[in-house]
Amino acid sequence: MPARPLLFFPDPRLRLPAAPVLAFDAALRSAAEDLFETLKVVSALGLTLPHLGLLQRVMVVRLEPDEPAVTYVNPEIVWASPERAPQMEGSVSMPRVTDRVDRATHVRLRFHDLDGSVHEENAEGFRAACLQHEVDQLDGIFWIDRLSRLRRDRAVKRFAKLARPG
Repeated sequence: MPARPLLFFPDPRLRLPAAPVLAFDAALRSAAEDLFETLKVVSALGLTLPHLGLLQRVMVVRLEPDEPAVTYVNPEIVWASPERAPQMEGSVSMPRVTDRVDRATHVRLRFHDLDGSVHEENAEGFRAACLQHEVDQLDGIFWIDRLSRLRRDRAVKRFAKLARPG
């Protein structure tokens, strides 16, 4: 399956909530394969179908190149610890711009696999932050929306400067 082109900030589709997947069929598997191929090409740790302009609740996460990717369909955070910690974040849709985002240090995620079976996963630390980041994207929350107004404005200006030719 082919890698697909990404949406880039400030495309308004990056801030639209994704619709739940209702059909666990060949079309879903094909979209998930395209998502994984795109994740590999752009060297991302996680990627959602909305990054590709497809507003469905599907994400793929692979934190290390030698680990298997996990596809999450209709993921939802069902519990998050009150403890928080900062993590450096960014997005392939806003390349070369990063900042610290405070996230829950532990989460429990409920999701479906590609066959429709329900699973739960407990995650902590960096993995927990990555899962929260991707679920936010599925909810229409772009990562810079988690920054203070001042830091968000600075990130947008950095991106605009990096995007200028020359």
